[in-house]
Amino acid sequence: MFARRCLAALLASTLAAAALPATAEPLPISDIPADFKPSDARKDFTIREVMIPMRDGVKLHVNLVIPNGVKNAPIIFSRTPYSADRAITRLASNTYKLALPVTYAELAEAGYIIAVQDVRGRYRSEGDYVVARPLVGSLNPANTDHSTDTWDSIDWLVKNVPETNGKVGTIGVSYGGFTTLMSLVNPHPALGAAVPINPLVDGWVGDDWFHNGAYRQSFLDWVYRMTADKSSKYALQFDRYDTYESWLRAGSASDMAKQLGIEEFPIFKKAAAHPAYDAYWQGQALDKILAKEPLKVPTLHVHSLWDQEDIYGAPAVYKAMEPKDTANAANYMIIGPWQHGQSNMPSGTKLGAIDFGSNTSAWYRSEVLIPFFDAHLKNDAPKADLAPVTAFETGANVWHRYDRWPMSCASGCPSQSKPIYLQTQGGLGWNAPTVRAAFAEYVADPARPVTYRERPILSTYNPDTSWGRWLVDDQRFAEARPDVVTFVSEVLTEDVRLAGQPIAKFFASTSGTDSDWVVKLIDVYPAEYAPAPELAGYELAISMDILRGRYREDPSKPSAIPANKVVPYEIKLPDVSHRFLKGHRIMVQIQSSWFPLYDRNPQTYVPNIFFAKPEDYKKATQRIHTSAQYPSRIELPVVE
Repeated sequence: MFARRCLAALLASTLAAAALPATAEPLPISDIPADFKPSDARKDFTIREVMIPMRDGVKLHVNLVIPNGVKNAPIIFSRTPYSADRAITRLASNTYKLALPVTYAELAEAGYIIAVQDVRGRYRSEGDYVVARPLVGSLNPANTDHSTDTWDSIDWLVKNVPETNGKVGTIGVSYGGFTTLMSLVNPHPALGAAVPINPLVDGWVGDDWFHNGAYRQSFLDWVYRMTADKSSKYALQFDRYDTYESWLRAGSASDMAKQLGIEEFPIFKKAAAHPAYDAYWQGQALDKILAKEPLKVPTLHVHSLWDQEDIYGAPAVYKAMEPKDTANAANYMIIGPWQHGQSNMPSGTKLGAIDFGSNTSAWYRSEVLIPFFDAHLKNDAPKADLAPVTAFETGANVWHRYDRWPMSCASGCPSQSKPIYLQTQGGLGWNAPTVRAAFAEYVADPARPVTYRERPILSTYNPDTSWGRWLVDDQRFAEARPDVVTFVSEVLTEDVRLAGQPIAKFFASTSGTDSDWVVKLIDVYPAEYAPAPELAGYELAISMDILRGRYREDPSKPSAIPANKVVPYEIKLPDVSHRFLKGHRIMVQIQSSWFPLYDRNPQTYVPNIFFAKPEDYKKATQRIHTSAQYPSRIELPVVE
């Protein structure tokens, strides 16, 4: 038995040896090749990486995307703090149509070279990063800023990229919109067109940092990612899934900053040191800066009606630059039904539950963006058939061509704005109130602040967040609260079109010595809605904003509100292009907190709300007056 086993084993080993090649090599230790580079033979584009020297010797990193065979091509130039590598990365592909994000892919298809740069001090660029670095001057003692860096970069590109025709267009979203606007300050001669999209323009009045003095606490999440290190490796670690609880437990904005370990971050300290609209903010406001600059570069301002981050900027700069466009042929604006940056996304058909009936983002890029660039950057392109203002009218879901914006205002516009009055018993109508004394009353409790959306409220960068669409959330959750007052019209018997800026002018009193006021203009869908039954009764906010009461008279000089005295307030709400359809109703909601998006007002006047103490936060009785003496109203930009 043993002998047979040995013989079988010997036979098996002999056969196995016979099966091996005579020259068999030993198996490698690792399955990863020592030196491997993927083949680019099938790619229809080339990525060229360069470091461009600035006037102070600092070098900034740029990715150049050059489609194969392109010659005499314009360059589309973007400057970003969010990584030039990520900006040109969509899918792993050998064709730019798939490899690039959709806007860059469509521009490359149209014959453009794409150049994306890491701004100074971010990712692979050298130098120091300063958030929204101001122009050289009293707020910036250095000799460089985004304007000079853009000039130096464009100068290098047109001299060192052999495939270019020597013309450059700048484009960018959000912070990139800010850097695009900076390119218009002392623009390089080769700069032929600019497209700022949802740009940061005024951080105090209505963009990222504040809205009319109320601090946007969500901005801390961005600050942490942008300034904890140069490559955004770190994210805030909240102690609750529902950040409402985290913020409420923390106390003031400075208390939360301490808990998160960012109270010493320079950008937070700057905001806390400048809670009012002082020279620090006014000196950086790009609408004010560009109002003083000559209009040398054709500019297309891109505005989103539901921009959750920078809803102030684009219309403000358009209006500031418009007086210089005497021929009405260099200052353009497009208004779309989008969230922040949605014009650059593959689909603009829907936002949240609201359907616009067509891909508005794709239409804008093919019918407005590319024709605009072609007309100003290509040597043989015809003049683009663009209206000075192209606006999508939500509600009706149609595009309009206008020769100006706004189309309706208090005076000097094609149509005149029309007041709609807050009435007794929660009414809303076109006739001024006649009663001698009337008001709607509620108690605002800082311990139970009104949220800006339904809970749970996730952090801005939570993978499950719906931050981008909160402005179109159904507002019925707020109407149901006792600390929100609501005024609603009768059912409309005809359409009401708006094209401009609503202005809330109301009279209010508070038992406290400071207060925030939030005003919402809302389209209420019919109780039975056949086109989309799930939208029956939906309360769609079309324009909302907040005012910190201490700045009611002078944004730069806060003052206490006299307790229990009727005081006039005015809030310029975000621009609208909307049609209230027949059968709908118009609603106005007013409340005194919008948490945790904005920090809580203690409702007791303190020198700086950033550093309010727990004992400062007190309940207050709020009254919105609706009498003949105090006719609270919304001036609506009605188009006849």
